[in-house]
Amino acid sequence: MNAAQPAPAIFNWSGGKDSALALYHTLRTTQLRIETLFTSVNSQYERVSMHGVRRELLEAQAQRIGLPLTTLELPETPSMTEYDDLMRAALAPWQARGVSHAVFGDIYLEDLRRYREEQLAKVGMQAVFPLWQRPTADILREYLDLGFRAVVVCVNEKYLDASFCGRLLDEDFLRDLPAGVDACGENGEYHSFVFDTPYFSSPISFQCGDIVRRTYQPATSTSPDSDEAAPSAPSPFDTGFWYCDLLPQGNQ
Repeated sequence: MNAAQPAPAIFNWSGGKDSALALYHTLRTTQLRIETLFTSVNSQYERVSMHGVRRELLEAQAQRIGLPLTTLELPETPSMTEYDDLMRAALAPWQARGVSHAVFGDIYLEDLRRYREEQLAKVGMQAVFPLWQRPTADILREYLDLGFRAVVVCVNEKYLDASFCGRLLDEDFLRDLPAGVDACGENGEYHSFVFDTPYFSSPISFQCGDIVRRTYQPATSTSPDSDEAAPSAPSPFDTGFWYCDLLPQGNQ
């Protein structure tokens, strides 16, 4: 990357804490210029893939960041082949416009990084990982010290019970995590929705609605449709997930 001429990039935005902190560092660099946020959305339910956040709240995040939002519209349970085909089709117009890089909030899943790099190479783009291999405890400390605020919207019941869903991501939450659960949920233990950051124009208003349990039907293979999901995840899923339905409040 040429420091004198920022490279155009897309930012893979999940709406969660790691993504938000990675964007914080990306916005502060002179090496990249973010052209759009890029998010996978379940087109059947109009929600962010895996996180379960309503499209309206995703759009509220983009509006407060001040960047365009591009969505990858996915079916309920895409196979890996379907996912790869849809992703290449969505990236092609950006590559044609000169976008050369894609930024991710991944931290240490080597197979996921390798997968992303291999897929991007097929469309002539490079992957960037601002948080790569940083200790997750340090990431959470920086997140809290900078004033980021998030709510936990999904937990994997294999690791966390339903009581963790809908909680603020704060010191108390981290203190209550069971032994063996990654502080950042890097193994898919939990997902979050960021409602305030240093670069939002204003906080997002919402209220917590129902907490519901979901399981997923087996697919040919599992698509990596969030920054915490690995392409080697088991299929069929042998676990359930608890979701907190966030309800937008006021004019988003």
